[in-house]
Amino acid sequence: MPLALPHRLFHRSFRRLALPSLIGLSLLAFLFAWTQIRPVELYLSDLRAEVALNVGSDQGRGNLLGIEPRLYPGDYQSAGRLYLKLQGHLREAHRNGLLNDKTVVVFPEHIGTWLVAANAKPHVYSADTLLAATHWLIASRPFDYIEALWSSQAIDRSKAAVFKMHAQYMAENYQQVFASLASEFNVTVVAGSILLPNPSLVDGQLLPGDGPLYNVTLTFDREGRPLGLPQRKVFPIDSELDFTEPGQASQFGVLQTPAGRLGVLLGADSLQESNYAPLALGSSQLLVVPAFLRGTGQWHALWEGLDGSLPGDDTPEPGELTEEQAWHQLALGGQIGKSGAVAGMTVFSRGQLWDLDTDGRSFIALPGQPVQGVDDGKIAKLLNLWL
Repeated sequence: MPLALPHRLFHRSFRRLALPSLIGLSLLAFLFAWTQIRPVELYLSDLRAEVALNVGSDQGRGNLLGIEPRLYPGDYQSAGRLYLKLQGHLREAHRNGLLNDKTVVVFPEHIGTWLVAANAKPHVYSADTLLAATHWLIASRPFDYIEALWSSQAIDRSKAAVFKMHAQYMAENYQQVFASLASEFNVTVVAGSILLPNPSLVDGQLLPGDGPLYNVTLTFDREGRPLGLPQRKVFPIDSELDFTEPGQASQFGVLQTPAGRLGVLLGADSLQESNYAPLALGSSQLLVVPAFLRGTGQWHALWEGLDGSLPGDDTPEPGELTEEQAWHQLALGGQIGKSGAVAGMTVFSRGQLWDLDTDGRSFIALPGQPVQGVDDGKIAKLLNLWL
């Protein structure tokens, strides 16, 4: 009997400890399984595209081809899904005789930013709001989020942390998609833009670094190699300033392409008169603007102006122009002559990303001529300018 008592006490203690331990191990196993990347579940997207604008004729000097896609959360389930959608649009351009070895293809601003959602849980793509989708992204990688949040110095540390914790995959996927499109179709590709922390090129590879986020664009040559360095947006808009940093105007460069010397301005950078002089000094011949405009009906709403420098002393006050008039008169449409370029194009992104609506009408700009833009519609638009 004296020996049986310790034996019974041992089993009772073991049972008391075993249950919490089992529960803890089960929770750890669940968390490990939850945070793993899952196979992509397909959400069908509209792959249609139409040639909405085709200006001039083929003179053998190449062309600017803008792709105004209609993008939805399901398009970002993986790099492969985004690639297939954009590949379909370029195939439509090829069927219409709009691609050659001097073609410069222009994609819109932030087209790479939403790769933050690639290879996520299905809950991300089916979420009703961008905020809910963000919460699912955080829940999928809580420890990475905490680490990124701790190191962030942004005003909106939470939003910056979500992009920083996905930066490595985002950079790899962005380069994979747009370099592959360039090499497959043998064209120069201006790959819109993407948010990355302090990015750089190392041996031809786009790599995120430490520090703040920047809105950057990169161009790829016909073999899929980066052409020039990542170019940072100099004048982020108000909705970007809480979690991104502005770049330096000194980074503006002119890229040599088969169609001519190319300058690139990101979105609202095209509304700043001071940004055109460096392009003129670089003897730019072509100028393209990947752009992004958020909000339903924003294109016809009153323009609210911009922080920072403006095109000139006679600039209209906020509320005197519509958003459309501002982009046509104060941005590329009215400023292209100051860059030295003989042809230009602004390309917007359309579609709906969760509850984030987009607006804008892509347009072609030629010095001394009214802009020529595409109409609104339900499918992707292609706009082409022969040089």
